[in-house]
Amino acid sequence: MSGTTDRPVGKVYLVGAGPGDPGLLTVRGEECLRRADVVLYDYLVNARVLACVRRDAERICLGRHGRTRIWSQEEINARMIQRAQEGKIVVRLKNGDPLIFARGAEEVEALVRASVAFELVPGITAALAAASYAGIPVTHRRLASAVAFVTGQEDEDKEDSILDFGALAQFPGTLVVYMGVTTAPRWTTSLLAAGKPADTPAAIIRRCSLPDQRLVTCTLGEVAERLAPRHNLRPPLVVIVGEVTRLSTSLAWFDKRPLFGQRIMVTRPEDQAGKLVERLEAAGADVLVQPAIEISGPLDWGSVDEALARLSEFDWLVW
Repeated sequence: MSGTTDRPVGKVYLVGAGPGDPGLLTVRGEECLRRADVVLYDYLVNARVLACVRRDAERICLGRHGRTRIWSQEEINARMIQRAQEGKIVVRLKNGDPLIFARGAEEVEALVRASVAFELVPGITAALAAASYAGIPVTHRRLASAVAFVTGQEDEDKEDSILDFGALAQFPGTLVVYMGVTTAPRWTTSLLAAGKPADTPAAIIRRCSLPDQRLVTCTLGEVAERLAPRHNLRPPLVVIVGEVTRLSTSLAWFDKRPLFGQRIMVTRPEDQAGKLVERLEAAGADVLVQPAIEISGPLDWGSVDEALARLSEFDWLVW
């Protein structure tokens, strides 16, 4: 006997939840969520993604803009490390992909410094989902042989921007701008000043893959105006700039489904609603499940037997 006590070994999984539709969560991501003792998730993550989490698992929302306090990055790192060092299986659930403009690298670096085991589970990032759900191929054999992901929000602690707008203006392909709502006047002006034509086609896609997805087509010169507060195009959204956005007119499919834009409430018992919900959602509906009845056996079968014995006396028999 060595006299030492083995400490439980925890692990952190940084999981990408995808852009919104819970069906776009990866199989590996779902496996990690089912195993989790603790889930720390961003407010943008669709609540339905959490349906596969065990009921006894600890669920921690890291704050919601305008409603609850937003956790700092240092607080998030500390809680992940603490729970893992307690021997817990921790899932850090992030919208989109953990390593694309999601500060996942900072969290991994913190885990490495603390000698905490981790695994990175990629997710479908917003740029690719928004393009697919808006009918915009970000690459195209004739129109774009390259694609660049650009942040509209750089680290405020940087002394200078490292974005080369001259190079971006001359980029021979598609630009996809993340987190560019409040900074739209700045980055669009920089692209225009660097020589990007004002009439370059652009598309704004908000809440991609969700039933209330919104697509606005315009030009680069019009993007800042379209993203002004009075138009109510708030995050989450991405802006795609390039000739490929013209194809949305002919290739869009998501908002062409027959029930797109319709909100439907299903009041069937929860265990019977599944198939109907699936069919309505496949047709584009935004479905709310609100069970209004519950079917169960009677406490006393005597009255049932009595009614069955008098069936010939009834005018109506309803099944």
